[in-house]
Amino acid sequence: MRRRASPLLWRLAPLLLLLAACSSTPERPATYTVKRGDTLYAIAWRHGLEYRDLARWNRIGRDYVIHPGQKLRLYPPSRGVARASPKKSAPEPTARPPTRAPQGPPVRWQWPVSAGAATVTSRPNGGHGLTIAGRLGDDVRAAGPGRVVYTGSGLLGYGQLVIIKHNDTYLSAYGHTQSVAIREGEVVAAGQRIATMGAGPGGAPMLYFEIRINGAPTNPLGLLPSR
Repeated sequence: MRRRASPLLWRLAPLLLLLAACSSTPERPATYTVKRGDTLYAIAWRHGLEYRDLARWNRIGRDYVIHPGQKLRLYPPSRGVARASPKKSAPEPTARPPTRAPQGPPVRWQWPVSAGAATVTSRPNGGHGLTIAGRLGDDVRAAGPGRVVYTGSGLLGYGQLVIIKHNDTYLSAYGHTQSVAIREGEVVAAGQRIATMGAGPGGAPMLYFEIRINGAPTNPLGLLPSR
């Protein structure tokens, strides 16, 4: 005779499934080995880090030059170091790093495309970006002056991507582009054509746009001018 599950167990099932999912969420690896075509900015972007922190942890100079085969730590040096201890103690709470004040002149932002419905999109690891609808081949323009620090399709979930560094505080990203009109290291002006719009994961024409402040993706609608 089969035993029927108790009503309490059925009520707890969704909670148990949620806890199991949380426990299986992969953590950031401790190190990353640089591959050909990588840049420090792209590695920091991929792992949700601030590029200056990544450079400091790995004693990389202000030129931010890295080399294929180089192993980078993805945490501060003091984290993850095993120490022999006769008995376990309660883990100390992790302190959040202090928020950096903006450095350099403020950026006068402008929209990367001239039209199209914009939808705020939540990132899986926190923060927000914009999904902007349009037509295949529409011009994509730099949202502010800066220097191109990455072009490529090596970052999962962004398609062909362009990243522009505006100053020591701000980066902007332009995902799912069809063609790219600029090169890494090139200085661009606000409004300069940098790419054309491509198709998103669902096949519809779109641009995915982010602005990161000290490495954190921030809702672009709070910075862009009203249309």
